[in-house]
Amino acid sequence: MKFIDRILTATLNTKMEGPTPVEQKQVEMAHALWGVFTPYFKWVFIIAISTVIGNVAYSSATGWYSSSETQDLATADANDSWDDTNDKCSVAGINLHGELFTYIPNHSESDPSFNADSVASENITWAIRLANKDPKIKAILVEVDSGGGSPVAGEEISTAIENSDKPVIAHIREYGTSAAYWAISSADKIFASKNSDVGSIGVTSSHLNNVAKNQKEGYFYEQLSAGKYKDSWSPDKPLTSEERALFLRDINIVHANFIETVSRNRNLPLEEVKRLADGSTVLGERAKTLGLIDEIGGENEVNNYLEEIIGEKPEVCWR
Repeated sequence: MKFIDRILTATLNTKMEGPTPVEQKQVEMAHALWGVFTPYFKWVFIIAISTVIGNVAYSSATGWYSSSETQDLATADANDSWDDTNDKCSVAGINLHGELFTYIPNHSESDPSFNADSVASENITWAIRLANKDPKIKAILVEVDSGGGSPVAGEEISTAIENSDKPVIAHIREYGTSAAYWAISSADKIFASKNSDVGSIGVTSSHLNNVAKNQKEGYFYEQLSAGKYKDSWSPDKPLTSEERALFLRDINIVHANFIETVSRNRNLPLEEVKRLADGSTVLGERAKTLGLIDEIGGENEVNNYLEEIIGEKPEVCWR
């Protein structure tokens, strides 16, 4: 601030000789005004610098979070290699474990308990594409232990498997139901234990209604929304008959899409799939009888089949 003060003095004292009384008065007024505003300029300067630093820090942090999820994927895509550390890899192993989402939110990284057991379709579809690019990989093995999740995520994985240039084998362990079954229904071969839960071809959007509880505790819902159905999903208001009909319409559409996909992927008559698509699960032996899976078996049976189709003992490398 002293530096600026000196500049101000030098600017006002423009004559080579001493200032006139008028000029001296102007200098004194300028100094007085500068003395009043200098503290404010200092704080404005501090706030401006803090804002710039804060924005840079925020951009860096958010950029890191958004890129950290895909950084390894982008690097691997550039290399087109499933596993650079193992030249013997012949089968790409992909885990479909836990609840199925289209993506895993970034804040789950800072809260390990959030989505601790979940899987993202974007990661699985990327892995399938990468396995198809690697000339060493001769087949893809998807290990399934999931009760389902997002129907869109299931559809994305199913499409990626269907479009794979290399054979895809699915191995259901404990569960392969709902959206998880949708996801692997297009696999070339599906194995499951005789005790595995399979199927659950159904759709649900059920939720808790908190209205009675809120009324008991003295809470009342104030509806402030534009659009008749904007707050339809709120559990704190009664569901109207129109809202129920609207939700069931969409649920039935997704269910029909699920049935059609299973019928096409498993080469089963549409009416036959409709009859068994009541949302229930069946155990492995029944699933095989119904045509939902191909073989009863575990790791040994899967490896034997892989050896048969690739012509060598499989070396499964997992991601």
